[in-house]
Amino acid sequence: MMDENKDVWLQYYEKALSRPHLKRTELAARLNESNLKVATDCGCGAGSDIQYLEQQGFQVYGFDSNPESVAICRDRFASKSLVQISESSFECFDYPKSGVVIANSSLFFADPNYFDTTWSSIKSSIEVGGVFAGDFMGLKDSWAKNYRSPTSPLSESDVKALFSDFEIVRFFERDEKAKTLLGRVKHWPTYSVVAVKRREQGVQVGLQRSALWL
Repeated sequence: MMDENKDVWLQYYEKALSRPHLKRTELAARLNESNLKVATDCGCGAGSDIQYLEQQGFQVYGFDSNPESVAICRDRFASKSLVQISESSFECFDYPKSGVVIANSSLFFADPNYFDTTWSSIKSSIEVGGVFAGDFMGLKDSWAKNYRSPTSPLSESDVKALFSDFEIVRFFERDEKAKTLLGRVKHWPTYSVVAVKRREQGVQVGLQRSALWL
């Protein structure tokens, strides 16, 4: 089973290397009002978002539990002094204080037994005025049960409850059948969130909303 998992991830990373960073990562970087130009990429995969953030001058900490991903990223960013790559799980990573935290399609695979603790660590690491951008698996996802590794599916209300200390800028629900990067069709009920950590004493984060919803 482990060899099969390794082969699947290797195929995934080979495909992912040709993918550009997400536009959502650009939005997260623009929204960062924390004055802390540090970013964490949780489950960094092949490093597309790391590349963009490093180019914007962020100190970037990327981690992944898959050694194949770590090897790819360490090779890819070997000459980049602003990038630090670690092999770690969500549960064990020592989250640095960050202005941007990215978790693109990765928290799906956080250990469900420790999800609350993991989320608490992520939330605490985000500086006031900083931004979270990432995805959460819905309860009806094809991988929510009997996947080859544990997953952490959540309901819409569960996801929104995670952001009680944030101002949600974008919340998008995807519910469709579509192909994975490897071409396999699956059901995708996911929730994508971009949220800014609230300022102290109720001071509002200055956002140009008209531009954000385009």
